[in-house]
Amino acid sequence: MLAQYKTVAGYGEKEIVIERSRFIGYAQRVTTEEEAVAFIAMIKKKHWDATHNCSAFVIGENDQIQRSSDDGEPSGTAGKPILECIKKNQCKDTVVVVTRYFGGIKLGAGGLVRAYTAGTVAALQGAGIVAQILHETISVSVDYTWWGKVENELRIGGQRVADTVYTDKVTVHVLIPEADGDAFVAHFVDLTNGQAEIVRGEKVYVEVPIEAVGAEE
Repeated sequence: MLAQYKTVAGYGEKEIVIERSRFIGYAQRVTTEEEAVAFIAMIKKKHWDATHNCSAFVIGENDQIQRSSDDGEPSGTAGKPILECIKKNQCKDTVVVVTRYFGGIKLGAGGLVRAYTAGTVAALQGAGIVAQILHETISVSVDYTWWGKVENELRIGGQRVADTVYTDKVTVHVLIPEADGDAFVAHFVDLTNGQAEIVRGEKVYVEVPIEAVGAEE
């Protein structure tokens, strides 16, 4: 599993106008090629009357699935710029469709590349980009006599507490960035004089919003 990666937060859309042509960018998070193809088909159905519905998607931990379509625009002027913009923004598991309604002014090859790149940026901005950061679930169980100290330390450290269970002991489940797992365990063993029962569990991704989205050319 990757220590972290970027993807879109979910569905998003945003429209821009370039030389009277409308470009509507759509983005969605997907985990399979089938989901990406279905999303593209949905947008094409919605904009059946558009001049073009160009698209691209990147799927997989190592970007192993990459596809793009110019949908009638000159070769290399639409699908490839969309794909490259997704990759330059380091987004995985992402599909983008840029719908164009021709406004009467031809843009030329260079203009089309810039326009579809801008449409992709708009789509990503509409969806928002998040970082998926790998965390480890660590459970700390202590007697009630130790709980106040442990709880205070978790609060001071700003730790991400997933759940707290009160039985004959108190067990708190904490999500810790994978790289910090060893240090977290050592600290709480020391804090409780070795009285805490600590269990290291599954690894999960935690989303963190990222504000900046751009062409990064």
